[in-house]
Amino acid sequence: MKIVSWNVNGVRAAVKKDFVAEYKKARSHIYCLQETKAQDDQVMEALSTLPKRNIYSVSAVKKGYSGLATISKEAAITVTPHIGIEEHDQEGRVLATEYESFILVNVYVPNSGSGLKRLEYRAEWDKTFAKYLAGLRKKKPVIVTGDFNVAHQPIDLARPKPNYNKTSGYTQVEIDGIAGIMNVGFVDGFRYLHPEKVQYTFWSVRFGARAKNVGWRIDYFLVDERLVPKIKKCTIHDQIMGSDHCPISLELDL
Repeated sequence: MKIVSWNVNGVRAAVKKDFVAEYKKARSHIYCLQETKAQDDQVMEALSTLPKRNIYSVSAVKKGYSGLATISKEAAITVTPHIGIEEHDQEGRVLATEYESFILVNVYVPNSGSGLKRLEYRAEWDKTFAKYLAGLRKKKPVIVTGDFNVAHQPIDLARPKPNYNKTSGYTQVEIDGIAGIMNVGFVDGFRYLHPEKVQYTFWSVRFGARAKNVGWRIDYFLVDERLVPKIKKCTIHDQIMGSDHCPISLELDL
């Protein structure tokens, strides 16, 4: 079972930058997209040239904002958009697809924003999301993937000291938020396999950050602790361009 996840920073833009070719090369069973920046019908149109697949999507009320798509070879048993709380669901940030042996949650976690304007909202969102995942785990094991908009540990960003508690994505509130999510029964797949590896998934478009590799690891596979023995690989594909994020993949022996 191979799952790929990528914040494409606009699905229509990604398709123009050869996303379809990258998709075919990945040879995945399931491919999750974040920040599609499109309504559901626009997502379907943008992905219409893919090989025959099951495509599920969720979009924000605000057009051109947020949004997710999950592309699956196998039809999902159930598809659940949102988490059932109106305040959060308007932004199109969660899409759960259930399969025989697990539930996959595709997520685009809110950014705390410039000047940390949404930090309080983000903290509440993280707590709500942790409770939501704890509920899902009662049914069957869960895999969560997507853009979490936080570097969990100092090793996960190039410049931890100047960013700590000053920059969105590396405040103690956000660090505690992802820790709280993991504490309901998840393991960071990449860090589990690569405890000391320095590799990033996101680079600012300013100041030549990607060329200098001044990056952040903010995209994750959080794997249900019951599935951890089945992890084979968790890879960051930082050679693939086309977005300010790069794809990540998880391979499981299921």
